[in-house]
Amino acid sequence: MSENFYQKTTSEPSSSFDISLRPPAFSEFIGQDKVKERLLLMVEAAAKRGDVLDHVLLSGPPGLGKTTLANIIARAAGTQLHTTSGPQIEKAGDLAGVLTNLQKGDVLFIDEIHRLHPAIEEYLYPAMEDYRLDIIIDSGPSARSIQLNLPRFTLVGATTRSGMLTAPLRSRFGLVNRLDYYSQQELARIIERSAGLLEIPVESDGALEIARRARGTPRVANALLRWVRDYAEVRSDGTITGPIADAALAMIEIDADGLDEMDKRVLESLIYKFSGGPVGLGSLAVAVGEDASTLEEVHEPFLILQGFLARTPRGRVAMPAAYDKIGAAPPEGGQPNLL
Repeated sequence: MSENFYQKTTSEPSSSFDISLRPPAFSEFIGQDKVKERLLLMVEAAAKRGDVLDHVLLSGPPGLGKTTLANIIARAAGTQLHTTSGPQIEKAGDLAGVLTNLQKGDVLFIDEIHRLHPAIEEYLYPAMEDYRLDIIIDSGPSARSIQLNLPRFTLVGATTRSGMLTAPLRSRFGLVNRLDYYSQQELARIIERSAGLLEIPVESDGALEIARRARGTPRVANALLRWVRDYAEVRSDGTITGPIADAALAMIEIDADGLDEMDKRVLESLIYKFSGGPVGLGSLAVAVGEDASTLEEVHEPFLILQGFLARTPRGRVAMPAAYDKIGAAPPEGGQPNLL
């Protein structure tokens, strides 16, 4: 269970459990204070002018609240939210169907917007700028263009890989926000809020123990809370305390630093099989028996954030903290070569 826990938590779509815990307003959204302040100011300014909100781009790792913020933006603006994702829009007709169903002021949320086909992006540019859609019907000599006028709407795009966005698309967003990982104190408050909604008795040390191992991500924190709740109900009186949370998370092999079995396997392979690196991502993925994209998107960001791993032009390198974590002797000369 532990080996795939974080991968499943960050890659699977939100469940009804997650949706029920989403805060409905900016006042209930914990963390991301700078992003909230900017979005709230934008909503208030548009309301004073009686105008439609400008387009917004939300970027950052999965599970940090991009979809939740899109819902809050629509609710704060008093408009309808329409949700789709980049891979779902396969042809121009799909995009036209979505856009023509919008009303003035509506919010269109496109998740994983970096995965839009380049041809679809070309149709999206005039829709974002001039609120019109130019569609070519038929092909060859009989091809003709039809222009559809669209109501003024707000596009909220979400991406986990902002570097893959094309420059023309990125430049058409009026406000670009990056969501950062949450602190342990913020995650503890989120866990306590979620526990209150689910009527789970939790003590402050229990919430903090879960927060320490949640990898800075609310979605992971709520998933861990669900597991610890089950453990507490079966092995104890149902109350989540610090020792109960520690025992529950140890059962699924998530240690005090939030590392699971695959994280530790990555560090062990890097140190023992590749002498601490540098080593290419493909070689490291083969050594641990995991898909390279999973390592890059799920495991590496947290290992880098915690100072266990570094990406260099020559490949991945184990940092001194990784040797301490694994209990291995550090390399001769101390610091690894990061050039």
